[in-house]
Amino acid sequence: MRPGLSFLPALLFFLGQAAGDLGDSEFLIPSPDSSTFSSSSRSGTSFSSSSSGSSSYSSGSGSRGGYSSGGRGSVSQSFSNFTGSVDDRGTCQCSVSLPDTTFPVDRMEHLEFTAHALSEEFEKELSKVKEYVQLISVYEKKLLNLTVRVEIMEKDTISYTELDFELIKVEVKEMEKLIIQLKESFVGSSEVVDQLEVEIRNMSLLVEKLETLDKNNVLAIRREIVALKNKLKECETSKGENTVIPTPPTSGSCGHGGVVNISRPSVVQLNWRGFAYKYGAWGRDYSPQNPDNGLYWVAPLNTDGKLLEYYRLYNKLDDLLLYINARENRITYGQGGGTAVYNNNMYVNWYNTRNIARVNLTTNTVAVTQVLPDAAYNNRFSYANVAWQDIDFAVDEHGLWVIYSTEASTGNIVISKLNDTTLQVLKTWYTKQYKPSVSNAFMVCGVLYATRILNTKTEEIFYYYDTNTGQEGRLDIVMYKMQEKVQSINYHPSDRKLFVYNDGYLLNYDLLFGQEPQ
Repeated sequence: MRPGLSFLPALLFFLGQAAGDLGDSEFLIPSPDSSTFSSSSRSGTSFSSSSSGSSSYSSGSGSRGGYSSGGRGSVSQSFSNFTGSVDDRGTCQCSVSLPDTTFPVDRMEHLEFTAHALSEEFEKELSKVKEYVQLISVYEKKLLNLTVRVEIMEKDTISYTELDFELIKVEVKEMEKLIIQLKESFVGSSEVVDQLEVEIRNMSLLVEKLETLDKNNVLAIRREIVALKNKLKECETSKGENTVIPTPPTSGSCGHGGVVNISRPSVVQLNWRGFAYKYGAWGRDYSPQNPDNGLYWVAPLNTDGKLLEYYRLYNKLDDLLLYINARENRITYGQGGGTAVYNNNMYVNWYNTRNIARVNLTTNTVAVTQVLPDAAYNNRFSYANVAWQDIDFAVDEHGLWVIYSTEASTGNIVISKLNDTTLQVLKTWYTKQYKPSVSNAFMVCGVLYATRILNTKTEEIFYYYDTNTGQEGRLDIVMYKMQEKVQSINYHPSDRKLFVYNDGYLLNYDLLFGQEPQ
């Protein structure tokens, strides 16, 4: 018998003694509202129990016990889980089996303890998540700030220094350390943290790439300029005081012996439409009446490398560098990168034809169109590695020129002097140089200079044709470049500079001239 039921034998024993011998009365279970109890037994009362959960009660031979109820009548109910028997002495023995109804308190307490521990762990992890969300928000703001700064650097390759790079590298490294710590302490899904880590790593690689590009372009050139200046000072010091230094030719004049060398490139800017616009042209307007006040123009082609649709005009170089105060115009008929500007007019090849046109830059309207006789067009004889430039305009001290080929010349370069107002051909020269083997060309003082590709970093001014004398020949002037392909070259007589469009970048070169023969 279980300890929780130890009261039962005493209760039954008491009831048996109180009942006395009542004959063979039936042992009954009391009804809920019974108020009296009676029992009888022939030979006393006895009760036995065992640890198996059963209890035995005896009240003499054939003893019976029960409850009787008055008032509303009597209700009796028999036990359902008991067995009874009479031994050889006439004693009635009953065995009652009671159900195991003990409540599992220990398991309930364990469950409550586990639930409490889980609740505390959940609150702890929730507080961590809130902290991580705040940190990620801070990192996103820092990353956005760095992104803006890098975009400014991408657009303006001349506006940043080594100090800028060092500061950004320090910030990026700090963010890398913080994201590693965050990732190690983060519990659960770390998809947002992983994405942030990838973005920071990409930012670090981009900064390193831009730094390398800058060292190869701007900073390296500045260092070389300083070194050259020091060498020049040493040379001047070593020379005698009576050494005669030849004066450079007057700006805009042709009192020299032709081009003999060229400076390294100066990176002015990425074109205003971005990296994808690799084809186009740029330069400075030249007017013989006002040679020093020409506006700057940039004309990138659409991404197909054929259509000239938008161009911009700047009054000053500073405006071009800062992308401010620009006048942007749209045309729908320009083709190729052979554009030139002379005396406030832009000259273009008309789309899909051999026609040439003069566009007034003040009104952005077509002033004159003219057919260029026998000119090949639409990639029949364009420059090497540069499509849609069969017709290439050029400006020099003598005025407006056009460089092209014809079927009759079998692709060799043809040079024509044009009337800059009517576009009528004034005179034509035929060369022996095949145009598709030339990467580009420009005119200086009536002399054609042609370039060709040596490798991805250098070109060579290798050929010239002098329209003044009809002579042609070979040169070997190395011309360094920033990107692989040179799309256009324009010469400005007053500045004595070349304006080169190099895979979307705007470059400047200074020309060096020889002494005029005596």
